[in-house]
Amino acid sequence: MSEFIWWALACVAVVWAVEFFYLRGENLSAFDSPQPTPRDARETSDEHKAIFDKLGEIPAMLKGMPMSSHVPVLRKHMDTLFGADDSGAQIIPVSAAGATGVPAEWVIHPGVDTQRRLLYIHGGAFTMGSPLSHRRLTSKFSEMADAAVLAIDYRLMPEHPRLAGIEDCRAAYTWMLDNGPNSSAPASAVFIAGDSAGGNLTLSLINWIRDQGLRTPNAAVALSPATDSTMGSPTLKAHVETDPMLGPLFKKLTKVPRSVLLWIGLFTNRMRPCDPRISPIYADLSRLPPVLVHASHTEMLRDDAIRYVNRAVAAGSPVHIQTWNHSVHVWHIFHPQLAEGREAMEEIRKFLRANS
Repeated sequence: MSEFIWWALACVAVVWAVEFFYLRGENLSAFDSPQPTPRDARETSDEHKAIFDKLGEIPAMLKGMPMSSHVPVLRKHMDTLFGADDSGAQIIPVSAAGATGVPAEWVIHPGVDTQRRLLYIHGGAFTMGSPLSHRRLTSKFSEMADAAVLAIDYRLMPEHPRLAGIEDCRAAYTWMLDNGPNSSAPASAVFIAGDSAGGNLTLSLINWIRDQGLRTPNAAVALSPATDSTMGSPTLKAHVETDPMLGPLFKKLTKVPRSVLLWIGLFTNRMRPCDPRISPIYADLSRLPPVLVHASHTEMLRDDAIRYVNRAVAAGSPVHIQTWNHSVHVWHIFHPQLAEGREAMEEIRKFLRANS
């Protein structure tokens, strides 16, 4: 019996050591400050409440449904959740990176300069979302950046490994540098933007671009980005009740011990949770292009954003953060109905134009 106990203790020690030294990454609590001051002081409005009610339909829709059905149902729902785009933007389907490349679409707001190009990477927890679900954002980014937007339909989990989506972003960016909607010619200006999971992919991509010595984007924008796949940010649990979009979907997951989540992440992503490719906060954050990060002060991913920005600034990169009170995760997609959405979009417009 004593031999069995010793073997059991040895196994526990090995599991703990692997988790602590191989899966977690460094302690990032030193980058919890400084904390940005929210740009608005208003309380929740009728505009917010209407959005909260709309998002509240999602848990009710999934209630009693087997887990195996959640992803396909959510994918279909997400394509219509945010409303149709009525900007008059032209949509041109394309295969980025060649005939066997990445499915995508050019989104072109009337009158923009198509020699200027912006790669947009949609969010959706790496399992859902599409160029269709995010047309309200991509058409607005086309107008704000005075550019043609390449919105990619990167490969999603669980059908594909996490690395597949990363590779699609890399291939699409490289292709976009010399290919536009009207000609095969170098772009006059290049930008990258993404939200949530797409924000994660955006920040991962700019690291890779720098390391590969490719043309640096003029600027990048990350909306409510996930930056730390080790699930180490305090607000992941602290803001469950104040995040009406992510809270209901991931509340049960936050009750799972972090050590278990780290092992699940290892087998699900087929990479260490602290691998910089999926946790850009652990990358070398020096020599980055200008980056603007937006986050809601009450969302679960707030500290992912703050820690990333503070660490990038400490590395000497021109990375900035702006936060808003009481806004939902990626509230930008609810513009122009939401006042904070209009304000945030105007800040992005100024940032993109200043870095053109």
